Amino acid sequence: MIVGALLANIVEAGSGVLTLAEGMDFATFQRSRLARAEIGRLVEVMATSLADLPDASRHRFAEIDWSAWAALADPLCEAGPTRDEALWFAVKSLVPATLMWLRVYRESQPEVFGLDAG
Repeated sequence: MIVGALLANIVEAGSGVLTLAEGMDFATFQRSRLARAEIGRLVEVMATSLADLPDASRHRFAEIDWSAWAALADPLCEAGPTRDEALWFAVKSLVPATLMWLRVYRESQPEVFGLDAG
């Protein structure tokens, strides 16, 4: 099931983002080239996978901030402070909220995630 695979990618990438950013403040994030690059890659995986979800899934997961994820597309293509600020917003706001909602949806709709309801 393609939706289940996309959702697994989103959760895996999001978990990686939160692990890498744990304990960081914005200044530390900006100084850490390796962590910043990997966080950027993982946020891009999340954004792309979310964008690839079919419209039916978007309606099913109405609590996810689809417009905020779509708005990240342009800043993620840039370099420098604009990208850093967009990534930091994703780290502190979008990623945790998205993972939280996906956890809620996974409990109530396990079949969408390719899981047995039993």
